[in-house]
Amino acid sequence: MVRIFLIGPKENWLDYLYDFKQFMIVFATISIAAAGYIINDYFDVKIDLINKPQEVIIGKYFKRRRAILIHQILNFVGLAIGFYLSLKVFLINFLVISALWFYSERFKRKAFIGNFLVAFLTAFSLIILGVFYQKNISLVNIYALFAFSISLIREIIKDMEDIRGDARYGCRTLPIIWGIRQTKILLYIFIISFVIILLIMAYSLHNQYLIVLFSLGVFPFSWFVNKLYLADKRRDFKFLSKVCKLIMLFGIGSMIFV
Repeated sequence: MVRIFLIGPKENWLDYLYDFKQFMIVFATISIAAAGYIINDYFDVKIDLINKPQEVIIGKYFKRRRAILIHQILNFVGLAIGFYLSLKVFLINFLVISALWFYSERFKRKAFIGNFLVAFLTAFSLIILGVFYQKNISLVNIYALFAFSISLIREIIKDMEDIRGDARYGCRTLPIIWGIRQTKILLYIFIISFVIILLIMAYSLHNQYLIVLFSLGVFPFSWFVNKLYLADKRRDFKFLSKVCKLIMLFGIGSMIFV
């Protein structure tokens, strides 16, 4: 959708679906993301058995050694495709793979840095298309910022949701260090800042649709902040995490009208 609606031109959408290089970029991104999920689950088996035991796969359905093998194969596929496409894409893929490893092995248990890293990598899945095609980079970047913002908010909310298991195994996430109340205040600041920055970027592009879209976004974000203020149980934070996913979905859908 980024390729069709943001980079364009839209009229040639069918050509993009049959574009081999475009397919390879998507396939490489999916491979690296899948590898990232595997290595994250690999390191978090004990924590996940407390936070979400019904979702644990590694150790139950897949042996740990097999999971690592699949992880390595998927990363190799991502790197090989990146090398085929261009040196820039190869280097970006290499950096993303390295970042996902260090996130899962170390940074996820640190305050804020793990949240920031995941949000940044989410944004990079859009930025890489702007780097490869070198068209409408500003438009791609504003959606990358949107992806970064929602991902960062969701990652911090997930830490509040998983505070029990994280605390038991020595993680130092924001809710553990600061407490739920102080973490909520930080989220309020993030949400207000991101909405303002998105509006400023929309005005700088002189894109009337984006100005209207992000202006209307003030209302759902205000509702979200109210729900966040009232949240105090694990199910409340789980609900807000799902709302973040829904906001992401609407954000992707809005590309159609840009």
